[in-house]
Amino acid sequence: MTGKQQTRFQRANFVVEDIDRALTFYEGVLGFEVTYRKGHNSDSYSIPVFEIPEGAELDFVILSLPEQPRVMALSGIKNVPVPPVPYPRRSAIVLDVANPDKVMADSEALGLKVYEEGRLETHDGRIGREIGIVDYDDNLVVIYLIPDAQ
Repeated sequence: MTGKQQTRFQRANFVVEDIDRALTFYEGVLGFEVTYRKGHNSDSYSIPVFEIPEGAELDFVILSLPEQPRVMALSGIKNVPVPPVPYPRRSAIVLDVANPDKVMADSEALGLKVYEEGRLETHDGRIGREIGIVDYDDNLVVIYLIPDAQ
């Protein structure tokens, strides 16, 4: 037996139309850093598994946070229409942020949809704040903060 754990979470991935535009949110507001970028690769495994139509041009970035390398990716699809995902939304990333007020203000300044803040109650009774933000491509990011003084 090798001792390798059975499952390890590697990263989340969102499909976007324009990676550079998406990075104004993921880098500029949320603080991710691009740690790897690769342009179009016609042999990419993403083409069949995301069911990307023929004629699309791909772009791909891996994003990191301090102490959390390569935890997020964006797959850009150009030259073909990307139809909207039907509701209800089927996925989200959830981020613990130090300053939700700044993240909300910066997101609104980019013209992104910011949902009304909700009250978060954790499984162990701590109370915090949670806010949904929708990126340029209708991907949901939920941010939260649980104050330390509990």
